[in-house]
Amino acid sequence: MYSKARVSLALGLAAAFLACGGGESSEETPEEGRDLSLAPAESVAALSDQPAAPTATQPPATQPARPRPQPPAARPTPLSLTSGTTIELFASDTLHSRKNKVGDPVMATTASAIQDARGRSVIPAGAVFLGTISDIAPAESPGGQGRMAFTFDRVQFGGKTYGVQATSDSLGTYMKGRGVTAGDAAKVGAGAVVGAVAGRLIGGNKTGTAVGAAAGAAAGAGVAAATRDIDIILPAGGLVRIVLTAPFTMAEIAG
Repeated sequence: MYSKARVSLALGLAAAFLACGGGESSEETPEEGRDLSLAPAESVAALSDQPAAPTATQPPATQPARPRPQPPAARPTPLSLTSGTTIELFASDTLHSRKNKVGDPVMATTASAIQDARGRSVIPAGAVFLGTISDIAPAESPGGQGRMAFTFDRVQFGGKTYGVQATSDSLGTYMKGRGVTAGDAAKVGAGAVVGAVAGRLIGGNKTGTAVGAAAGAAAGAGVAAATRDIDIILPAGGLVRIVLTAPFTMAEIAG
């Protein structure tokens, strides 16, 4: 009786133990079969604020290209004027064939800048050309033309003096009669002598000589008037057109 009761108690305790899960099951849940001893790889990677090192496929940084040496800048062409260049000037003083002579000084001024073939100003407005009278003479009769010519060898501007070679090409001159002068009177006297000789030959007496002298004097006066000198005059401010006979360069000379 006692043994039966003990067996029944043992069986009841075993059943209760099994009901409470005290035994181990042969099947495992996914969570139970998972190895939790290691964290995922990404969780153990070291964190850093530094940029990632370049990979093998990334090209290395290139050095900045060095600038190529530039050839030296070409020097500007010196200012100059070619031979044959015409320049218009204006006379500074009045020149007169009765008062002036060869070798007298001449001065004329540019009214505008003189430019080269590239349009660059070589000689500025207001430059002063200096030279001399190379030829001058009145006309020997009314209707004739007197002579006047100049030669220039210097030009001044910017406080400096430069050499130049130029001659006058045309001048703004005019002619003016002098009237009968002492020289013309000699022509009148010559006419009277010729008339006197002619009167004597024609009349054969003193009366004829007197008449011939009078006629000769009148003729001589007419000849003097017809052959009197006519002065050539270049007024101050008159045009003086010159031509360069040699190239002009900026070669300074002593003033």
